[in-house]
Amino acid sequence: MTTTNPIGTLGESALHASLKAHYARPGDLQEVALDGYIVDILRGEQVIEIQTRNLGGLRPKLAALLPIRPVTLIHPLPALKWILRVDRDGAARPPRRSPKQARAEDAFRELMHLADLLPHPNLTVCLAFVEMEEVWLDDGGGSWRRKGWSIAARRLLNVVSDRRFKSFGDYAALLPARLPEPFTNAQLAASLRIPASLAGKISWTLARAGTIELAGRQGRAHLFRRVV
Repeated sequence: MTTTNPIGTLGESALHASLKAHYARPGDLQEVALDGYIVDILRGEQVIEIQTRNLGGLRPKLAALLPIRPVTLIHPLPALKWILRVDRDGAARPPRRSPKQARAEDAFRELMHLADLLPHPNLTVCLAFVEMEEVWLDDGGGSWRRKGWSIAARRLLNVVSDRRFKSFGDYAALLPARLPEPFTNAQLAASLRIPASLAGKISWTLARAGTIELAGRQGRAHLFRRVV
């Protein structure tokens, strides 16, 4: 793997710009004023929005655009991530591969903030699984989880694949076939091998979107069943 200058123009906007360049086609208009908003890509009547984080912040724009035109929302997830640490003296260490690999289920930490908009017939959600580089600075200003290292930049290296969600069936396909009917969050977590907290976000989002519904209780646990 090759890297470029770790400091400088590699901010969060660089990941956004690289994804925009990847998904744009000849003839597309970019950074266009439309219906009171600036949209990333306009392809005929279709809007393509790229949001790397904080999907909830996109709610007002989506709520305004979806009733009048189709929107594709592209959200990147790190299928492969390299971490480049830069010491206090500016020296960069060799890149290290992160053991974490994102799955579609991880997107629900953000998609839950758009739960009521997911069923809209004009909305397509595209999860872009990417190889990326994250630059960490030893400046003492970062999260305790990173022991004070802060994330200075994110850079796109490659788009590995993407997965699109448009219909109820697309979201229902996330539920394993072996899942009991009805099921609890604990059973969903065990079936997908994910934390119970993430399973709760998935079930809450799918219930708000109309893909599943409450089906009673089992002790203190909610029961859910598929609608589609």
